Amino acid sequence: MLGFESIGNATITCFDGKPLLVTDPWINGDAYFGSWGLSYDIPPEQMEHIRQCEYVWFSHGHPDHMNGDSLPAFSGKKILLPDFVGGRIKKDLTEQGYDVTTLPDGVWYRLSENVEVMCFTDYYQDSILLIRIGDALVIDLNDAVERGWERKVKKIAAGFAAQGKDVYLLRLSGYGDADMINCWDEDGRFIEPWAAQKFPVGKSLIPSAKNYSVRYVIPSSSFHCYRRSDSIWAEKYTTPYDSYGEGFDVPGCELLPGFVRVDVRNKKIDRIACEESDRTPRDPKAYGDDWSETLDAEDKRALTSYFTSKQRLADLLGFVTLRVGKQDYTIDLGDRSKRTKAGITFEVPRGSLMTCVKYEIFDDLLIGNFMKTTLHGVDSLYPWFTPAVAKYADNGRAKTKAELRSYFVEYLRRDPKGFLMHHLEANADHVFRRLVPSDSKVFSATKKLYYTLKGIPQ
Repeated sequence: MLGFESIGNATITCFDGKPLLVTDPWINGDAYFGSWGLSYDIPPEQMEHIRQCEYVWFSHGHPDHMNGDSLPAFSGKKILLPDFVGGRIKKDLTEQGYDVTTLPDGVWYRLSENVEVMCFTDYYQDSILLIRIGDALVIDLNDAVERGWERKVKKIAAGFAAQGKDVYLLRLSGYGDADMINCWDEDGRFIEPWAAQKFPVGKSLIPSAKNYSVRYVIPSSSFHCYRRSDSIWAEKYTTPYDSYGEGFDVPGCELLPGFVRVDVRNKKIDRIACEESDRTPRDPKAYGDDWSETLDAEDKRALTSYFTSKQRLADLLGFVTLRVGKQDYTIDLGDRSKRTKAGITFEVPRGSLMTCVKYEIFDDLLIGNFMKTTLHGVDSLYPWFTPAVAKYADNGRAKTKAELRSYFVEYLRRDPKGFLMHHLEANADHVFRRLVPSDSKVFSATKKLYYTLKGIPQ
């Protein structure tokens, strides 16, 4: 077969006569300290195809994409990685003995006679992959958000479509639980997440379908369930498998099921049947988390060092409080007179907290949603916490202000136009929201015009 299969959480298996390339293969175990499991079991046939692949591509380091329990199955394979500034994943895998090749941004890399790939990265330590299979183009956006590369991908996709070639798009879909949604305000009120709105998922896919001139859209990167007894409350915000098509209506474009086999040469599409996984709640202690454990002196020193090393964080927040075993430990982030009341309290079990600090993977705590986050003087973790800690420092290795400047300069150097256009649009939106009241007619009219220009349904 010349084509591909979509399966698991965000896995694409590409074929050129035989299995050739697999992307983001989460095939064993759990993710985020046992909080996430696969929604559906991978059938034996697809599992065997995954294991037979010569090449493996990882989009980023989150364990629902580069899964630690699954990684040993790919020892001896050719690992393809995005060219992230900082190179953390490459360094870690190389030290473990894996055969690693970095894909430069925007360059086609041939895997076989009929298959080649092209990668793009962004400053959030996310990446996407374009896969040319015969005459077809597969755009794997996984769970990345357009941050500078959109213009180039749009141009490539339009070129395929203009020649009558099929373009397939796989991207994050769903109501929106795949991030920290266990957030509370200072008065102890739960902050209802956007996922509670259950906005028709199909409608949310319309802008991307139009933007990239696609013939087929396949939901991806959202087929997980919650398994820990302290995070299973979030299961109500996940998206049922049959709900992804709600509201999707794009002339000339078809929304396919999440799990399909596509023969691009014969234009044959078959649905892959999967069994629902075991969703029995797990005890947090099975993953090393005892909520009654408290911090010791060494833990506190490690926590202080971890958070104060992120120099950008001190410009954004005055403090971070860790509530562990019902005891608070507060870390001052410099001159609190600047933002005395601005800070964040994380209520979290000691085991996963100290593991995250040791291995510098705080995003794993945020996405697991068993940790309770209380916001003080800020309305979100973005931009006040997550980018500075999880994206730039942990993953990008840019902790000091000098390192952070060099980090952004490198992304600017790679694609000046894309980088600047993205930041101009993002900052313009932020400034506009600060200057124009959200209940004004000007705000309403401008928002309507913006949505119309972007092709976003209202």
